[in-house]
Amino acid sequence: MEALVCRSLGDPTTPPDSTPSTALTVTASHPIPKLTSPSSVLVKIKATSLNYANYLQVLGKYQEKFALPFVPGSDYSGVVVSVGEKVGKFKVGDCVCAFAGMGSFAQLGVPKGCDLVQAGALPVAYGTSHVALIHRANLKAGQVLLVLGAAGGVGLAAVQIGKVVGATVIAVARGSEKVEFLKSMGVDHVVDLKQGGVIESVKAFLKTKKLKGVDVLYDPVGGKLTKESMKLLNWGAQILVIGFASGEVPVIPANIALVKNWTIHGLYWGSYKVNNPTVLDDSLKELLSWLARGLITIYISQTYKVQEAHLAFSDIKDRKVIGKVMITFDDTKTITSSKL
Repeated sequence: MEALVCRSLGDPTTPPDSTPSTALTVTASHPIPKLTSPSSVLVKIKATSLNYANYLQVLGKYQEKFALPFVPGSDYSGVVVSVGEKVGKFKVGDCVCAFAGMGSFAQLGVPKGCDLVQAGALPVAYGTSHVALIHRANLKAGQVLLVLGAAGGVGLAAVQIGKVVGATVIAVARGSEKVEFLKSMGVDHVVDLKQGGVIESVKAFLKTKKLKGVDVLYDPVGGKLTKESMKLLNWGAQILVIGFASGEVPVIPANIALVKNWTIHGLYWGSYKVNNPTVLDDSLKELLSWLARGLITIYISQTYKVQEAHLAFSDIKDRKVIGKVMITFDDTKTITSSKL
């Protein structure tokens, strides 16, 4: 089957197979997974999402290390082509989305009316934001949510989930294109980092709305922006640490967290697959329901073929992505197997 394989750690923005030392290679003869147990499912992949985590994995800078060679990618959508004899939840022809290697949480059926490519972009980005905001921070209607990196995959997901819940959503992004897009999504207030004055802009908005401050900070960025954003937090606010796209891990002063009764949540979505997979199951079911009902819309900024994966990684590296970037397959031999 056709596959993108990481054969050595390195820069994923270099075209596959361009030099002998290139990190990525495209092969048309990757082994087809076998149904290794009566509870296995074989899926023909339609689309797979590339996330910032995948970019870090190929570089060798992710918190989890993978034995070489490995196939990068995590969440995907596709069609079931074969099932083990003990599988009763799925049948051949079912449309599913999944997170690779999730054991008992391997597959979720895609409801009718959902675009399959959009469903393939759902699990990681939207799953991360849903578990963070709903399960961890317990975001409620009427609260103020501040989303950093709001035009990226997890950021845009957080923005939409905040609106579904009924929160007042303030989004921070860089550049006029992203700002205008977020405004079109119904965000209550958008701040352009290129224009500066984040604190002043947010405070002015809060004053006009007679709001005291921010109740939940959603932070996939880190760095100086985290430190600045803490000036906007209410007593009893919650901080969601999602990632460090800026490349800098912020320092959150424990003394101020104590005085202001802040709650700091570290959120590594992937660890739930081992420690509490039921949370992921419930989260993704609700998100698929929202997608089917039109409550959320998954914006795909660009799709690439597997041979163009380096362009997708370049978009991620250069922060050109609004929403999600996807790799799509038409090859009927592009399949994966999962155990239920």
